[in-house]
Amino acid sequence: MPHLFSRGTWPEARRIADTLRTETIGGLLLLGAAVAALVLANSPWSDFYQDLSGFTFGPAAWHLDLSLSAWAADGLLALFFFVAGLELKREFVAGDLRDPRRAALPVAAAVGGMAVPALLYFAVNVTATEGAPRGWAVPTATDIAFALAVLSVISTSLPSAMRTFLLTLAVVDDLLAITIIAIFYTSTLHLVPLALALLPLAAFALLVQRQVRSWLLLLPLAALTWGLVHASGVHATVAGVLLAFMVPVRTGLAEHFEYRLRPLSAGFAVPVFAFFAAGVAVSGSGGFGAALADPVLIGIVLGLVVGKAAGITGATWLVQRFTRARMAEEIGWWDVLGLALLGGIGFTVSLLIGELAFGAGSNRDEHAKLGILIGSLIAALLATVLLRIRDRHYRRIAAEESVDADADGIPDVYQREA
Repeated sequence: MPHLFSRGTWPEARRIADTLRTETIGGLLLLGAAVAALVLANSPWSDFYQDLSGFTFGPAAWHLDLSLSAWAADGLLALFFFVAGLELKREFVAGDLRDPRRAALPVAAAVGGMAVPALLYFAVNVTATEGAPRGWAVPTATDIAFALAVLSVISTSLPSAMRTFLLTLAVVDDLLAITIIAIFYTSTLHLVPLALALLPLAAFALLVQRQVRSWLLLLPLAALTWGLVHASGVHATVAGVLLAFMVPVRTGLAEHFEYRLRPLSAGFAVPVFAFFAAGVAVSGSGGFGAALADPVLIGIVLGLVVGKAAGITGATWLVQRFTRARMAEEIGWWDVLGLALLGGIGFTVSLLIGELAFGAGSNRDEHAKLGILIGSLIAALLATVLLRIRDRHYRRIAAEESVDADADGIPDVYQREA
């Protein structure tokens, strides 16, 4: 069993670093979009913001006459989940996580980081009324772009192994979240369009297996698959993951698509969704005091702040306990806790699940949005304090990783561990 939070291989570390740079930029754009939405929703232009969000267009005959906010949630986030699906498949097929021993930690941490927040939320809301327990999955998601944006703002030199762990945990988290959405938040299921969706999906799979890269051929098939999944009653973002899993990894096609689409996902799709989803009027929905007293908000905040930290840290301890793996020498339990607190920054998928659980624009949905914002902010502040305290230690590790005595392009520390 490798040491927990060991560095892994140099090619994987370099690829993860490139990915994180894109996600960090996307996270800063996400922060900007969320702030703009909050400002507009609580300003004299709030009516304009609501009208813009509710502006409807699309072919009604195909049941695609959707509002702008719905297009962002159902359409743009399908691209986000497509990229997440590509990343997950690459990790487990060609990355360091093809080794089950290395995969055990981030998978266990993702499961623990979803189970404990869900249980905490349910404990708070089990006796609540008006469908409050339906929001149990809201605090289970980790937003990697938001978390990396926080790291960028506080300028901490988090070791590459821990950044890799955070990214992998978030990707596994996304897959589990889309599974939860498909199973628990599909209210009506129409089998005919769902079965028909298999036809363009199969055609897409056949083309990508033959290394076809033409968007003129692939995009119509992907759009048709998305439309039929949407018509089936299953949330349309599921189509993004299904399409991603069809793309072969070892031939480099998945890497090609990810390279092309990740900037579009991180730099456009997710910020636009955040702009339409995060605009909650603080003075609305019975007032700020009423929102703070809502068990939905309380459960979400506890889930994100306490549940995520306890779930991720606890799962990591269990992996160490039952596999007898040792922690990497430079990493301590305070570092794991800081990382777990970063995992409590939930945003994109949490907002989506809140809309599905309570109905977009409902009072409970507004309170859920406030809970997500407050919980993510508290988790970010606590993580900032802890990681800044440890930053001198991280800078020493980063200096060691950057040493390249023989100028071959590979830091010597990776060659020593190879």
